[in-house]
Formats: sequence, structure tokens, C-alpha cells
Amino acid sequence: MTETSAATRPLRIAIVGAGPAGIYAADALMKSDAQVSIDLYERMPAPFGLIRYGVAPDHPRIKGIITALHKVLDKPEVRLLGNIDYGSDIDLEELRRFYDAVIFSTGANADRALGVPGIDLDGSYGAADFVSWYDGHPDVPRTWPLDAEKVAVLGVGNVALDVARVLAKTGDELLPTEIPPNVYEGLKANKAVEVHVFGRRGPAQAKFTPLELRELDHSPNIEVIVNPEDIDYDEGSEAARRHSKQVDMVCNTLEQWAIRDVGNRPHKLFLHFFESPAEVIGADGKVSGLRTERTQLDGTGNVKGTGEYTDWDVQAVYRAVGYLSQNIPLLPFDDQAGTVPNEAGRVIADENADGAARFMPATYVTGWIKRGPVGLIGHTKGDANETIACLLDDAPGFTPAAEPDPEAVTAFLEAKGIPFTTWAGWYRLDAHERALGEPQGRERVKVVEREDMLAASEPHKI
Repeated sequence: MTETSAATRPLRIAIVGAGPAGIYAADALMKSDAQVSIDLYERMPAPFGLIRYGVAPDHPRIKGIITALHKVLDKPEVRLLGNIDYGSDIDLEELRRFYDAVIFSTGANADRALGVPGIDLDGSYGAADFVSWYDGHPDVPRTWPLDAEKVAVLGVGNVALDVARVLAKTGDELLPTEIPPNVYEGLKANKAVEVHVFGRRGPAQAKFTPLELRELDHSPNIEVIVNPEDIDYDEGSEAARRHSKQVDMVCNTLEQWAIRDVGNRPHKLFLHFFESPAEVIGADGKVSGLRTERTQLDGTGNVKGTGEYTDWDVQAVYRAVGYLSQNIPLLPFDDQAGTVPNEAGRVIADENADGAARFMPATYVTGWIKRGPVGLIGHTKGDANETIACLLDDAPGFTPAAEPDPEAVTAFLEAKGIPFTTWAGWYRLDAHERALGEPQGRERVKVVEREDMLAASEPHKI
């Protein structure tokens, strides 16, 4: 950016993705000494990303993070431009017309593959798809097949716990939350009475957070069962417990559950360790069971197979083995890692002959698209701070946007006939959802249909 343009106007920044990662990046920009004008682009009509469409509805504590994000979006330096699909409604070259720099914070919303035989059978599902359904995502089907009485969940992270807990609870138990009517009707008809969660390693290697794990036992309908034989530690496991209070708390909880008597709550939720998925068994093209191989610790906290197999009677399998980001048009992408190649947030275009990175000009990433879908929501703050520090260091060398006036991009979108949503529109949608919940004594009822979201948010554009 030239010295003259920097002196006469704020730095114009586009952030693609209005989930926590993008909003934290906006916050970091505003807390810097730079004068900034920020537009947050969001594919959905509503902001907040995985807080709205990836957190289980019975986790209002985590959804409380929205209160902090609200304060950022309330700032005059920030605009929300929702219901805009990057790649089709606007592309990178078009963004460069209106902004000095572009940050991508598009997150991860697809399921990582699991390469075991039978994983593609009817009745085998990705956790991300199920989460999108029960969270009322407008772009997924309105119904979900819940006719299996015994269900397997593969994975020992918080998403696996969310999926298992929602499957094991009753529809009426979840009704006080914000679930939309179609989800309530689906869960009310759910036939699951047994849910089995499988991890290939031991209790000390589980990725649960202690609070999430303990919440499983709070339901009056769910009996959590742990096999005492699955409580096993090697030297690596003991070291993990010593070095992490969270790991030790998880292990303590599992130990307590393993030694108690099994109660009489109607739905059983089994937590299995040292069982590695080997095959999803099928009959007539549908899931009819799961085969696992028993594993054992090798001294380092890792495991090796024993050659001992068990067949489990289940009629549905959900894999919760990690999320995966999807590639972004006009950006390089590492398909294996599911990330955009970058160095401290600067997007790497390619390498020079000597192996040194060459960076895409004024293009940055933050959040899961930067480092992969690991860690908790709060970890994206550190990502944002690192990326924004690089952006501000680079700012004197930016090529100034040709049309930096904030009205130029909205005129461009209006000329294309895109009914984009705004921050004021979110307040209208928020009030509408709360009004839907009020007669039932609920905080809100989530609106699912994109057209209905637009009608509540931006009625004059419909």
C-alpha cells in the first residue's frame, strides 16, 4: 500500500468465514494500532459458523461464546455480509478490487474418511452430516434415519460424545433446547437404546474434555458403562496423566464408572477402549454389525493389534474421526492435511528453485483451514493473532484496492442480485427465533429453511 493511501483511508480487509476464527481475526485487527475497515463474508445467512451449526443443542454453555462474538460484530469497523458463497457469488480477483488484503477462515465441515471395508454401506454415516442435521443446517436433508436400536460411534473426541449423547437421549429431553420441529420429530422417533463408542487406544489417549465426558452421566435416561478391562495404562499413558490435568481427570472419571454397579436407566451408552474398527459388516447392502480388533498398549501410549476380533451387533455406524476442510477456489490446497499451505498464516503459492516459500500477495488464512481441525474454539485466538501480526507487517507493501469505498462492494453485490444478509438482519432473525420459542417457554427455536432465514433477516430483499 502506498503511503498516501494508507494515510487517507483505513486498511480494507475482507475475511471469508464469519465463524469464531474469522471474528477473532477481526477483533485482533481492531485491537491493533492500524485503522481498519473489515467486511466479514459468510456463506450462511447467519454468522457464528460451527457455534451455530456444529455445537450440540444441549450445550448452551459453549453457545454462550456467541455473547463475546457479538461484541466484536457490534463494532462500527465491522460489517457482516452473509448469504454470500465465495467462489460463485464472489471470487478472489473480485475481492481484490475492493480490499487491500483477504483472510480466509472457512473452517472444516466435512468428515474425514475412514478406510475400513464396508464404511460406505447404507447405515454408515459421517458425524459431521448428523451434526448438521440436528443443528438445523439449511443445506442438509430435513429427515434422518433413526431406526437402528443398536448404534456404533467410532472415535473418542468431543464430537463422538456429542453424537453418542444425542443418539442416546430422548426427543423430549432435547425439546427445551433450540432444536427445530423437524429435528424434534426425528429424535422423538429414534429407536436407539444402545450406543457403543469405540476407541482404538486407551483412556489416557482419549480426546474428550473432562466436562464433556461427565455430562454424559447427567441424563436420567443414559446409563454410561465402562468395562473394567479397558482401564489400562502403560508408561506413556502414566506420563500423559502426569503432564496433563485434563487427561488425569478423564481417566479418573472413567475409572469411577468402570467400578460402579450398572444402574437401570433405560438407554445404555458403552465406552469401549482398545477396540480398533476393522470392518463394517453388511447384509443386503445395509449395516448389520461392526468388527473390531482388540489392541494393546506398546509402552509409549500407542497400540498394536492383537489379532483378536469381536463382532458387535449394531445396525448403524457413525464415524467421528475428525473433520476435514474443503478446498477453496483459487487457493493452493493440501488434500491430505485438509489445509491451505501457509507459513504463520501467509498463504504459500509455491516454492522458489532454492526451496524458499513464495507467498500469494495479501492473502492469509486463520483457524482450521490454517492448521487443521484440532483444538477447542478458544485456540483460534492464537491463530488469529499470529496471522494478523503477519498481515500488518506486510501492509506497507500491499497493492491498494482499486475500489476501496465500502459502498462499492455492496453495489457490486446488489447489481448481481445477491440477497446478502447484514448484522442488523441477524438481530431481526435472532428476535424472530426467540419469538418462536417463547410460547413453549424455550429460549429460541432455530429456523432451518434458508428462505425463511432470509425472510426474517432481510424481508425487504425477498
